[in-house]
Parts: sequence; structure tokens; C-alpha cells
Amino acid sequence: MKDVSLDPALVEDPYPFQAHLGFYLVDWREDYARFELPIREFLGNRYGILHGGVHALMCDTVMGFAGCYTGDPENRKLGMTLSLNVNYLGQLKGETLIAEGRRTGGGRKSFFGEAKITDELGNLAATGTGVFRYRGS
Repeated sequence: MKDVSLDPALVEDPYPFQAHLGFYLVDWREDYARFELPIREFLGNRYGILHGGVHALMCDTVMGFAGCYTGDPENRKLGMTLSLNVNYLGQLKGETLIAEGRRTGGGRKSFFGEAKITDELGNLAATGTGVFRYRGS
């Protein structure tokens, strides 16, 4: 984690699935989030490359976080995915998956997002779009 823009007070403990896979929040601010995931063998598919479900998971997670930023650890906002589209464009060759998400619009009850999956070498593996609903709305 190199980005100093991430307020440590906003970092939540990893939930069990997150802890198992090993991805972590690197940057989180209004309309933007970034996660990183060290690429490990157990995340591969039968061909030995990163499983497409990992790309989808990271797109979903990073867009959800981008849309739920409040800047206040006492005022958590949660969302749920209504629609998720992932475009698989290439393979990662590096050692770290980088997921970047942006909130692109929305309103009081729902929001839209876009995501990009790359590695530290700049290889683009996937893009995604999604529609999310704020929980409790």
C-alpha cells in the first residue's frame, strides 16, 4: 500500500472471503476506489491463468466501494449489485492485479459504476460496468 490518500480510519477489517483471497483496499475517495490482489496459483483456472471469476469479483467490489464512499467511518454506506457486466480483454502478466473503480452517475437510491482490471505492468485484462442499489433504500 503506497497511496497516502487512504485514510486509515476508513479501512475496514477484511471480510472472510476477502481475507481468503487476499485482496486489499489501496485508495478510496469520493467516486473512486482501488484494490490490489497478489496473483497466486490457487486463483488460476484449469489453464493456469487467473480465473475469470476473480476479474468479475474485483470489478464488482471496486465499483461498489467507489459508489459507497462517505469519508466518515461512523457513516457507512452499503450497496448491493443489481447488474454486473464484465468484458474480458487480455491476460495479466504481472504479479499483482489492480482493480480501479469509478462511480459514473446515479441518484439517491442507486448508482452506476465502471471498473478496469490491470496489472502493475499496465496490461489490461478486463473492464466492467455495473448498476448498484444503496442498501436500505
